[in-house]
Formats: sequence, C-alpha cells, structure tokens
Amino acid sequence: MVVLATKLYVDGDAQDRALDSLRSLVGNEITDLDVEYEVGLRHDDFPTVTIDGDDAVVARNVLREEFGEIVTDLEDGEVYTGTLISWDEDGFVLDAGQAIELSTDDLGLGPGTGIQIRDRYGLVQHMPLRFVYHEDGPATLAEEEVDRLYEWTRGDGRLNVNSATRAEVRATLNRAGHAQDYITVERLGLLEQSVICTEGTDPPGLLASVGEYLPAELRCVVP
Repeated sequence: MVVLATKLYVDGDAQDRALDSLRSLVGNEITDLDVEYEVGLRHDDFPTVTIDGDDAVVARNVLREEFGEIVTDLEDGEVYTGTLISWDEDGFVLDAGQAIELSTDDLGLGPGTGIQIRDRYGLVQHMPLRFVYHEDGPATLAEEEVDRLYEWTRGDGRLNVNSATRAEVRATLNRAGHAQDYITVERLGLLEQSVICTEGTDPPGLLASVGEYLPAELRCVVP
C-alpha cells in the first residue's frame, strides 16, 4: 500500500468527486501496468492506494514519484513531501504523517517572516512541499522545491487555488470568460492547483473576477 502525500480534506459530494478524480489520476499513471488497485482514505485525510499484480512494485514506485509518499520512518538526508498545514512569523509547519517544522532560516526563500514568504510565493494551505529530513537538526526545504518557487516569481504570474480539482478550476475559469487568460492549470496536489497566466494577464485581477465562483483559498504569484 502507498500512502500518497496529498490531502483529501473535503466532505460530502466534494469528497466523492475528489476521490473519483484521484482514481482517474492513479489509473492514468499505471494504465499500462499489470495491476489491480483500490483507492481509500486514511483517518488523517491522506489517500491510500492498495496495489496487487505482477507489476505492483513498479506501480508503487510510479505513484511515489508522481505524488510523494507518507512514510512512518524518516531517514536522515532523504527528501520527503509534506502538506502545508500552518504558518506564522517563525516559519511553516508541514504534515508528513508527523509535524515537520521549517523555520524561515531553513526555507531558503529569502528574507521575511513565514507569513510574508507565504504571501510572496502564493502558497495555499495543504499544498504539498518537498523537504529534507535531518536526524540531528531542523528539516530544510528541498533544493528542488526552492528552485520551483523561485521560478514561479520569474514567470507571467499565477493564481493558486485549494479545495478544488483541476477540472473544477478549469471549468470555472472558462465559465467566467477567462479561457484566453491562462495557459494551463498545473496540478500541485489533488485539491491544490496553480493557474499559469498568459502574458499580460493580471493575477490579482483574475482572482477578483473568479473568486466568487470558487469557494476556495486563492493566492496570487505576481512576477
């Protein structure tokens, strides 16, 4: 069984739709492998995928690579994925099956408080972030994660969203008349998406226009 490093924190019909979306995503990733799989949900809102078949080992590795994995024991110097659960003046706290604290000095994202850094990079709650675990010291944000977030600030802008699937975000943008204002919707986690704006699109303006249609947290990345 693989415990995926993405949260499913909605209830009711929204949870059913999210689980259906996850089943489709998992199926797309391992469609060519000789396996059968079942998607479930843990008590802490992390999804599980139970896999059987001749290609089960390969399938588990594919899902670990695509989504990250929540594991019981963290090894020194290894990269893991946690979801952003809280932030304050001192830094971030990630949920990786256990609380992982990242101070502002260990983020590698420039000066400012944890709140200011979150605002600068448009991070939404529950967004998956990769970190390096250190047995004898504080965890640090993974180098590849730092590079990714810095790259966001060099692009044409983004609108980050939580509590919605990729299909729901795309449908909302199109219904609101913004089909020409974005390049694509990048999946960050199961319910966390990043709308990549076209050149000339104003991310705060896009937020103001679609915010009433998305019952979600929306954050801008302004280049």
